[in-house]
Amino acid sequence: MCGIVGYVGPRDCADVLVSALTKLEYRGYDSAGIAVFENGKIEVAKTKGRLADLTEKMEKEGKPQGHAGIGHTRWATHGEPSDINSHPHSGRRVTIVHNGIIENYKQLKQFLIENDRTEFLSDTDTEVVAQLLDFYYEGDPIRCIRRTLHELRGSFALGIVFADRPETVYAVRCESPLIVGQGQDEVFIASDVPAIIKYTKEYYLLEQGEIAILKNGSVDFCTLHGRKLKKELLFADWDEDSAEKGGYPHYMLKEIHEQPTAVKTTITPRIEDGLPDLSECGIIFGTLRNLKNIFIVACGTAMHAGMVGKYVIEKLARVPVTVDIASEFRYRDPLLTHDDLIIIISQSGETADSKAVLSLAKSRGAKTLAIVNVKGSSIAREADMVIYTHAGPEIAVASTKAYMVQLAVMYLFAFETALAKGKLEEKECRRLTAALLKMPDVIEKTIDKVVDMCQYVSTKLITADSLLYIGRGLDYALSMEGSLKLKEISYIHSESYAAGELKHGTISLITEGMPVIAVATQNTLLEKTVSNIKEVKARGAMTIVICDEEADIDADAVDYMIRIPKINETLMPMVATVPMQLLAYYTSVNKGNDVDKPRNLAKSVTVE
Repeated sequence: MCGIVGYVGPRDCADVLVSALTKLEYRGYDSAGIAVFENGKIEVAKTKGRLADLTEKMEKEGKPQGHAGIGHTRWATHGEPSDINSHPHSGRRVTIVHNGIIENYKQLKQFLIENDRTEFLSDTDTEVVAQLLDFYYEGDPIRCIRRTLHELRGSFALGIVFADRPETVYAVRCESPLIVGQGQDEVFIASDVPAIIKYTKEYYLLEQGEIAILKNGSVDFCTLHGRKLKKELLFADWDEDSAEKGGYPHYMLKEIHEQPTAVKTTITPRIEDGLPDLSECGIIFGTLRNLKNIFIVACGTAMHAGMVGKYVIEKLARVPVTVDIASEFRYRDPLLTHDDLIIIISQSGETADSKAVLSLAKSRGAKTLAIVNVKGSSIAREADMVIYTHAGPEIAVASTKAYMVQLAVMYLFAFETALAKGKLEEKECRRLTAALLKMPDVIEKTIDKVVDMCQYVSTKLITADSLLYIGRGLDYALSMEGSLKLKEISYIHSESYAAGELKHGTISLITEGMPVIAVATQNTLLEKTVSNIKEVKARGAMTIVICDEEADIDADAVDYMIRIPKINETLMPMVATVPMQLLAYYTSVNKGNDVDKPRNLAKSVTVE
């Protein structure tokens, strides 16, 4: 997720923009840039890399001097990280920074080309917006912005400067968050409060479709039709450290709430005309059609995403899938052929065991696909194909949104593979893809629906020495992640078991009051799962069930029930993971643990 800032005031604009952007680097860090009015002209400085690279470049080549401008840190979605693809982007008279995704940028680019706008330099959707603004600009910025926004589809926020409107910054929001800070004779725009908290704690929230005009150290607001607005001035009652968490007490909770946006950012660019399209990732139908076997190799949470992927790929595409822990895969001397695909899932793209698997796979001629979150990482560079998960930086050690977007990518891959192999009709593929597109809204709804119950149930877990997660099918794959999340940050011993395996030994562990969390979202397996719940209940377990809002489960079998929205059964893991994350989070909080930095754990494991 990119970060945008803007400034109009008496300070050195370039210094303010760079300072503000340092507080937004968590949103994106593969490139950075600024645009500043200098002697009435817009001067741009940008580069691939971190803000330190931009600062070094400006020290060598000269820093734009002025008192009004815009800035950006980028997490690439369209086009690789590069100087050319970094923001700001310009038309002939318009320069912009952009956070979000323009879903119909290809169509708009074709429209501009047909109207003699052929001077495109980058691969980004942002440059298309800049050119479109310039195309429609006839001297009235508000009218130009309104007409441009009428053409755009997607989720975005824009910071805009017009060459003939010096010392003025325009900002507009469409879904992606944007605030306007009000200081003493100076004003700011930013993607988040942390960017401006150093300068002011007073700010306005820009609402959907509202335009802010920053000039002469003050701000005016209007609608897209030019009607002036009066807005309430808010006050950020927190310090800089808290502000970096967006007002949340912990990064983990913040990242749980960021999941709807992360999923939307990840899947939207990979859906074309209602069908999955992974061609930008180097994946073509011919490759998928000829696959004989798929091996998914990963560690920890990423491996659990692969387990869900296995169930879905085998069910829909009818291709054999093996899921392996990366640290074990190469030591079993796996049988690989040129018709096999190795999928390596890694949040960081630097996981040592996973990198070793990639080298082994390539040496034996197997095709390799990386699913990673970090642009330019080792695994991403070396794999034959790569799907970037656009989760943005994940700061909490316990993964939440990175896992969620890995699931989303596994679904896209499963749908396209099934279509390529002729195992899924186009109509059904469209139906599943449409359901996946709705997941950001469903995830957001689920968070609101279950948060109170999860907080309450967590108080029943804090005294437990040990607990079990159980489930069948996709629910078993999901319960593995739920168990890991809980043990990672609560330090309660937790294990996950296939519910049907209980009678083969594990049920001997059940003691009076021992928590057993049953994931029961697969209605085709519900009766069998309920039988297993009753088995542990009869032996004294405290049963907690995660199920859909229509599931018919005997009340006497359940102590606590967490109901989630009912959706397509295949996609249920993306919904059911939310209460498991919140249960782990609140249990850790109630035990007084350091939620974001659990003991003995690191975010990226770069040694074997």
